[in-house]
Parts: sequence; C-alpha cells; structure tokens
Amino acid sequence: MLESFQKSEQVAWSNQSVVTEFILRGLSSSSELQIFYFLFFSIVYAATVLGNLLIVLTIASEPHLHSPMYFLLGNLSFIDMSLASFATPKMIADFLSEYKVISFEGCIIQIFFLHLLGGAEIVLLISMSFDRYMAICKPLCYLIIMSQRTCVGLVILSWIDGIFHALSQLAFTVNLPFCGPNEVDSFFCDLPLVIKLACVNTYILGVFMVSTSDMIALVCFVLSVISYTIILVTVWQHSPGGSSKALSTCSAHFTV
Repeated sequence: MLESFQKSEQVAWSNQSVVTEFILRGLSSSSELQIFYFLFFSIVYAATVLGNLLIVLTIASEPHLHSPMYFLLGNLSFIDMSLASFATPKMIADFLSEYKVISFEGCIIQIFFLHLLGGAEIVLLISMSFDRYMAICKPLCYLIIMSQRTCVGLVILSWIDGIFHALSQLAFTVNLPFCGPNEVDSFFCDLPLVIKLACVNTYILGVFMVSTSDMIALVCFVLSVISYTIILVTVWQHSPGGSSKALSTCSAHFTV
C-alpha cells in the first residue's frame, strides 16, 4: 500500500514538472515599438560593451594605471560589461522574433548570472570605497595595506560572494514544479516572476529571496555611506577647501 502511494506521488510530481521552456512577453507587443527598441537597445548595448572594454584594455595595457584604484575599476568595468551581456543580446534578438521563448535551462542560467554578477559588483563597490578611504584618510599606510595581494583578494572575495549569493537564490528554485503557465511578464527571467509560475505556493520563498537580496544591498549601501562620510569629514577637518575636491572625486562612485 505504501509502495503504491509512493509511486503515485512520484507519477504526480513527474506529471507536474512538464514545463521545459518559458515565453518572455518582452517590453511591447507593438511591431513598430519593437523595431525602435531593437535599434535603441542595440546602440546602447554596443556603446556599453565597447566603453567598458576600452576601460579594461586601457588599464591592462598602461603601466601607469596599475594602481589599486584602477585595478578595481577595471574589474568593475568587466562586471558591468558582463551584466549588460547576460540577457541583453537575447532581448535584442527577441525584438525581431514573434515567438520569444527561452529554455528552462537558459532561464536558470540567466538568473544565475544576474545574481552572480550583481553580488560580485556590490562587494567590489565596497572594496572601492575602502580603497578611497585608505588613500585619503590613511595615505601613509595606503601602499602597504592596499597591496597587489590585497586587491586580488578583494576581487576573489567579490566573486565568491556572488557565487554563494547566486546559489542561495537558485537552491530552492531549480526543484520547483512548473506544470501550468509559462509566460514570464518581462524581457528576461526575473526570479520573482519565474517562481510565481510554479505549481506550489511560493509566497514565503519569494519574500525570503527578495529580503535576502535587499538586505545585502542595504548593508553594502550603509557601509558605503559610512565610508564616504568619514572621507569627507576627514578632508574637511584637515582642509575645508579640499572637501569639494574629495566630493567630486568620490561622487561618481557613490552614485553607482
């Protein structure tokens, strides 16, 4: 009796997990708008990739730019270039396609790289704020603390954080049963929208995933605010006129 019940449960579960692809609804169903979007996003994507690639190549090829600040900036440009590439080419191609479909595996890959790169970038931004803090507030110790080994370690730490963050987001997703609707109301596989399509109640899971991502972003934002506040206060105490220069130097990074 128990064996037959287990078999029936297995059959029911296998019958539920029948979705092998998702349909992306995109940004608009208007053919005119899709042509405009295709041209617009193609130009923006090309400019984004070429701009960041130029930064990476310039920093790598110019010996005078092999300082900790530019090393971290080069890695940030690489991550930004990757973030622009994990879903944008697919989106641009879909503007010319009537049937916007992505496989289940492709959807999982998009989600993985979004959270991998996003998590890595957040930690890298914190590393860059720490670098600016050491350069401005502790200049005599800067070259000792921000050595090449330290910079490489910070970059590796950012990627490790991104990997763990991505895996934590996918751990409860890949085994969800998808048996009914498969239309994602977006131009890429956004995790909160994808898990809503599962054949089980995912409200608690969705709240958990969103809250963990938001908590990481909030903690990193608070650390950045504290870092740049200390920088501005330190500069103002030693040279009131130099605070505007420090603000102009750090404002772009803080805005990111």
